[in-house]
Amino acid sequence: MNDPDPTFLLRAISFAGQSHLGQMRKDGETPYFAHPVRVMTILLTEFGVTDPEVLAAAALHDTIEDTTTDRDDLIERFGPRVAEFVALLSKDKRMPEAPREQRFFDDLAAAPLEVKLCKLGDVYDNLIDSKSLTEAGRQKVVDKAKKLIALFEPMMPKAWRHALEKVRQRIEAAERSDAE
Repeated sequence: MNDPDPTFLLRAISFAGQSHLGQMRKDGETPYFAHPVRVMTILLTEFGVTDPEVLAAAALHDTIEDTTTDRDDLIERFGPRVAEFVALLSKDKRMPEAPREQRFFDDLAAAPLEVKLCKLGDVYDNLIDSKSLTEAGRQKVVDKAKKLIALFEPMMPKAWRHALEKVRQRIEAAERSDAE
């Protein structure tokens, strides 16, 4: 972003809030909007990401997948870079689950670092939230997180390996809560 607009990130947060209005997290109590805001906050506070477009993509990461928003909406409001990041973070729900998941992971493997960081933030937050899930649900979240770590680790630049370590710590915490 060449000339940062001081309202850019605020507009992205507001748009995500409007897009996810009425949706709830799996616990049935938490408004869904809390999740993308937490993912953005994790990128900023835990991983050290400061690029406003990456933070905006984190806040918007589920808008294409889980709302009526499409890529063109995001291009118009937030530019092609943010729209591309969000598109890469979105699964094609028209596909059957097994091939959809395979394609998603293949796309993530080839995605830019910024997308990988957003996905790690997403998984980090899902691991925190997994305590409200059944044991099977929590195991599914843990297994996905481990798969992402294995996928991203070989290509993760040294400067960003701390993000992988933060997710590993969250995996361990989720597994400890399973043992209790």
